[in-house]
Amino acid sequence: MNPTAADVLTHALSRTATLGSARLVCVDGPSGSGKTTLAAQVGALGSAEVVHLDDLYPGWDGLLDVGAAVLELLRPLAEDRPGSYRRWDWTAGRYAETRYVDPAPLLVLEGVASGSRAWDAWITTLVWVEAPPETRLARSLARDGDEARRHLLAWAEDEARLFAREGTRARADLVLDTAEG
Repeated sequence: MNPTAADVLTHALSRTATLGSARLVCVDGPSGSGKTTLAAQVGALGSAEVVHLDDLYPGWDGLLDVGAAVLELLRPLAEDRPGSYRRWDWTAGRYAETRYVDPAPLLVLEGVASGSRAWDAWITTLVWVEAPPETRLARSLARDGDEARRHLLAWAEDEARLFAREGTRARADLVLDTAEG
């Protein structure tokens, strides 16, 4: 049985706070699997702040370099202080404004690499979202346009390296297959 947003929220709330006095839900999985949709549902249901790693990657080649930006956000939150990150402007190809995230009871971190081992001690619930490669590519092309195909294929190679290194799916508390969705 596939977990729902309510299942994710129930799992997180049944656990002790891990990010200071907050709970951190990480929604990870390959591009086009449905992470953003699930994160939005969990965020709405749990009145949670949702941070999308798409705002933190420094461009198409930045997947493997996003860790420092995530740690900059999470370290202060783990001390119940506001965290921050610089938003990446994909159109301009550079960093834009700094965004601040206040401590709250629940934070949802969504995106490829959100379940990294580097901040595993702060993760309350790790959700892995998956779908077959052809489904994911079709979804990603529908979202980003055919001109992004070359970038998406290179991104998928980086994802595969990252997930192998991190063992993300094997560490997940919940696994959601969105092949039918």
